[in-house]
Amino acid sequence: MHYSRIMPLVGGHRYHTSTSVFLNEVIKLTISLTMALYDMSANLPANTPASTLFQTLIASVFTNESWKIAIPALIYTLENTLQYVAVSNLDAATFQVTYQLKILATAICSVMILGRSLTARKWMSLVLLVVGVAIVQFPHSDDPMSLQSLKQTQSRIYVPRTIEELRDLGSQAAAQLARVKRSATYEGIEEDVAMQHPQMNGSVGLIAVLIACVLSGLGGITFEKVLKDSTSSNASLWIRNVQLSFWSLFPALFLGVIFMDGEKIAKTGFFAGYNWVVWTAITFQAFGGVLVSLVINYADNIAKNFATSISIIISVLASVFFFNFSITLTYILGTSIILFATYLYSSQDHRRPPPIRIAEYEKTTIDGTEALSTSRPHTPAIERHLGVNSSRKDYSKREF
Repeated sequence: MHYSRIMPLVGGHRYHTSTSVFLNEVIKLTISLTMALYDMSANLPANTPASTLFQTLIASVFTNESWKIAIPALIYTLENTLQYVAVSNLDAATFQVTYQLKILATAICSVMILGRSLTARKWMSLVLLVVGVAIVQFPHSDDPMSLQSLKQTQSRIYVPRTIEELRDLGSQAAAQLARVKRSATYEGIEEDVAMQHPQMNGSVGLIAVLIACVLSGLGGITFEKVLKDSTSSNASLWIRNVQLSFWSLFPALFLGVIFMDGEKIAKTGFFAGYNWVVWTAITFQAFGGVLVSLVINYADNIAKNFATSISIIISVLASVFFFNFSITLTYILGTSIILFATYLYSSQDHRRPPPIRIAEYEKTTIDGTEALSTSRPHTPAIERHLGVNSSRKDYSKREF
């Protein structure tokens, strides 16, 4: 996703994020419909006609309470839109780490909306999560606003110290201006230059990812509340995915494609700026959304923690190899704290077993015959001797 937002223009255009969000929901709806039909056909006779199969699917999807899923669907659509804004202004590794704040948002929403109570262990993990994200977002020593960056040619505030450096800087600027073939007097030149050379704004990216985290927690808790209040609890996972993707199409189409980017799409076209990179990013995001629902439904917390750790590590390695991302000590420390906080929050609390009460296993009544008995315990030799004598007496009685 990050590279698709900063890569060179395709045909002089960059794709609109609203179209990618809409296509993402279309792909998820297609996958969910296919799996829902397959799941239903497995439970019906082999000679069931296709019309009956589709009628059963429609009756399962469009129930009296299915419209309630439109609320979390709207929230998830806004979250996906803000994710594109965030990855356009943050590197992939920083976005992936900061996005783990959705755990904090989910916990707060669960306490406020569902009335749940969190243990001290979970609250401590949430505090560690915030500390880890703060460490990752802490300015590094090589930031553009530091004094060291004045000597770096790639910095935004690079200051040449000699005439030769000033001449080289002027030559580079002239070469960049020469690549702009159009006149500098037309209206909208700033937008075209920014499109050709996108600049990441860390503040905008951070605000976008924070709002996306809040929407992620709110959407998850809202969806959970809708499912708990629903009377049709026998709906399968794929039916729920079909309902969620179907209701997500409307805000993605009307709010995103038509309202936000309708004028631009009318000029450039719906698929302007698309290439294999964009299609790959959209496909991966769609399949990722489906896999997340499968993990939540079938996997345990260990698998979810493992998947989170692997995704962060892959994002860091990809940023290092493809985008020249520099790993600092503060980044490693913050990421480690976030991974530990995620594991601590998702792991089960080990409660101590209740104490054993001996009085529950003691007899409260005493047998009278045993209490008045004066017999003493015998040794094994005496018991064997008594057993032999009793057997002989029985044998002699049988003879007579």
